[in-house]
Amino acid sequence: MKSYISLWPEKAQLPDFPRAISILGATGSIGTSALKVIRKHPELFTVTALAGGHNGTKLAELCTEFRPQFAAVLTNQARTDLMANLPTDYTPEILVGPEAYVELARLDTVDLVLSSIVGAAGFEPTLAAAKAGKMIGLANKESLVLGGHIIRETCQKSGAIILPVDSEHNALFQGLMGHIEHSEKALSRLILTASGGPFRGKDTEFLSTVTRKQALAHPNWSMGAKISIDSATLMNKGLELIEACHLYGMPPSKVDVVVHAQSIVHSLVEYTDGSQLAHLGTPDMQIPIAHCLCFPDRVTVDVPQLNLAHVGTLTFEEPDATAFPCLQLARDAYAASPSHPIVLNAANEVAVAAFLDETIRFLDIPAIIESALERHSTVDVTTSDAVLSLDQQVRREALSTL
Repeated sequence: MKSYISLWPEKAQLPDFPRAISILGATGSIGTSALKVIRKHPELFTVTALAGGHNGTKLAELCTEFRPQFAAVLTNQARTDLMANLPTDYTPEILVGPEAYVELARLDTVDLVLSSIVGAAGFEPTLAAAKAGKMIGLANKESLVLGGHIIRETCQKSGAIILPVDSEHNALFQGLMGHIEHSEKALSRLILTASGGPFRGKDTEFLSTVTRKQALAHPNWSMGAKISIDSATLMNKGLELIEACHLYGMPPSKVDVVVHAQSIVHSLVEYTDGSQLAHLGTPDMQIPIAHCLCFPDRVTVDVPQLNLAHVGTLTFEEPDATAFPCLQLARDAYAASPSHPIVLNAANEVAVAAFLDETIRFLDIPAIIESALERHSTVDVTTSDAVLSLDQQVRREALSTL
């Protein structure tokens, strides 16, 4: 296992059960699915900390149920909402602000951190968990997009373990398991599957007219707004390509993407003998989440059993690079330098937010990203401060162009 996942250092040790867990992004879609797994297997976990962003009211519901020792929100208003909805016989220690997520990620009493914050905001907490030597269930791909080179080095020093929660990377992890411990030369390439989003098969003329509502209507997955737009532009798959390179030590030339509309095959691993091992499953995030949180054990989850006869047909096609240029932009950014993916991600987050605010059009998203990449000259990003500084600089520049 240690030979094929680059974020699994030699000295790493999995924590025993029950595992004390800190969930960063507890009120989001990943956090919600994770808590379903924990409800089904309460003997395996102690919920030590929950973070809920701006949704203090929802976080209060979760805290009332799970009684964590710590809770975190991003704003004072969310703190007020949280406190107003807690029962009188229970008061967790409440932390406020982005730095609160960092604190929950490195708590001495926590074994396992689920990093499911959306966007670049997940980088610092994920890095903090890595420095503290935690077992990390990673659902924040931007952490590796921004600073995979830093997080890899940190894990090697601290013994932290990163297990991939994204369905595609978890599928790759399972496809690699047990097959190349003795010879990494056996691995030929990784194949990420993409649903194609709500606009699969559409041309640029159609895409020039799409609305916010249309772009948020993903055909297969229930996700937050930002990742839904990323799926619609295929930027989500571009970010996943970069993440796969960091996780598995593969060059981008060895990571391919194929559009698979049914979202049943979650990714494939190809070996030098021509074999391709695919991971199939019902499109529900409880499956990869449970695999990571309970690894190496497998547990039951409340997900409908996959019935291939009912599915009927599985189709595969090449992504349309003309209509959806974000995928190639991501591939080119990773190949250019460690600083280019930071630019890619920052410009994308600004553009997606503007589209969700309905101040730009759908096709303006890749145009804004491409413009930011064209303006960028490679800079040194060997420290986390340099990563965050460049991220903020690009955001300011991108905002000024809107």
